[in-house]
Amino acid sequence: MRTSGEPVPREADRPDDSTELMRAAADPCIRMPPRPSTFSIAARDPETDAVGVAVQSKFVSVGAVVPFVSADAGAVATQSFANVAYGPDGLDRLREGRDAEAVVDALTSADDEAPSRQVGVVGLDGEPAAFTGEECHDYAGDLQGDDYTVQGNILENAETLTAMAEAFEGTDGGLPERLIAALHAGNEAGGDKRGEQSAALYVAKPEGGYDGRNDRWIDVRVDDHDSPIDELERVFKLYDVTLLEREAPDETRELTGEAAAAVAATLADLGFLDESDAAETEAVEGDAAETEAVEGDATETDAAEDDTFGDPHREALETFRGVNNFENHPVPVLEDAIARGWADAEGEGEDRLVDAVWHGLSRLDRV
Repeated sequence: MRTSGEPVPREADRPDDSTELMRAAADPCIRMPPRPSTFSIAARDPETDAVGVAVQSKFVSVGAVVPFVSADAGAVATQSFANVAYGPDGLDRLREGRDAEAVVDALTSADDEAPSRQVGVVGLDGEPAAFTGEECHDYAGDLQGDDYTVQGNILENAETLTAMAEAFEGTDGGLPERLIAALHAGNEAGGDKRGEQSAALYVAKPEGGYDGRNDRWIDVRVDDHDSPIDELERVFKLYDVTLLEREAPDETRELTGEAAAAVAATLADLGFLDESDAAETEAVEGDAAETEAVEGDATETDAAEDDTFGDPHREALETFRGVNNFENHPVPVLEDAIARGWADAEGEGEDRLVDAVWHGLSRLDRV
């Protein structure tokens, strides 16, 4: 990773940023323009030609301000007294063939208030560039690496950016997983000095949008939440399972044993399965455990397990699939995903069921 430079030192007699912010909050006569205290990452995935921005801020609806992406241009993150014109103007310049550094120079040189701005840009060639104005509130800075740039202002520390860069470089998975991992790492390393409020993930890919008719591959926002990055990840997983396609598995598993009983109970709690069918599943699972204790009776055990998740349960799973708009995954694939992902899934009830589907599908490449 590489840095664009250390922040400019403050004058000795200038009050620090936290003093200024508290003074403005306490005195209604002092008017200050909103300055989202923000950290973000703009990045490209050379394997899929996807480009994206992930951002968190102590600012409502940060997704409406910071991220701009286009599959035919690149990604722009504009923040710190954000000039939202940097977004469309930056993408237009990238389309003209300018590199990221030239785009940043053009945007900031034409802006009298550039010292208060911060912007990160990544082009389709993966080359990043960023600008952090000398009047951005501490800690403010940016770091770049292959195919990405991270930037932040009003941060707790410089380690926030370092952690983001390391997480993006070291995380396995697709671009959205790596972007979310960078947000988590930055937050855990210090994050936004003023706290958390909103987060967003915006990724474009050629023909990646709904029904392949635009490039809006992933567009998920959390506008106001106590733990916006956690909530962003939860909503992204639901979005992923619902809207993003995966390659078909070579083989599928059926639900058996404790996982089958737990899934049946969850489907019953959600009203998709008759409680008597759920109870029957638990009884069969218990019978299978007893049979297991009998030496040499493997055939009977297998038969019991084969019956654990039967037609009523799959009908309930089909209903669950339809209600949640998971039609892009056939029931056998959905059951296979739950069987593989149940042990790793988090949450309770429907949240755990969806998380299990996501974990189980994660081994398959996105189309």
